[in-house]
Amino acid sequence: MAKSVQELPLEIQECIEVHEWDMRTLEGNSRFLALKGKCLPSIAIDEQLVYESFIPSQEELVSVITRLWQQKNN
Repeated sequence: MAKSVQELPLEIQECIEVHEWDMRTLEGNSRFLALKGKCLPSIAIDEQLVYESFIPSQEELVSVITRLWQQKNN
């Protein structure tokens, strides 16, 4: 999942802030529980779980990020 995010087009990477939490740490577990996560891997955007147990295609991920960014900034 992290690789999918790291390989996003540069214009998308410049618009987002990425955080990766290690589930072997208290911080990672706390973050996962706060987001009400149930399965790994997971992607959250603006505190909302968008993907769980599913690795989206680059096109789908770009589309979701773009749509949510536009909603937030209009």
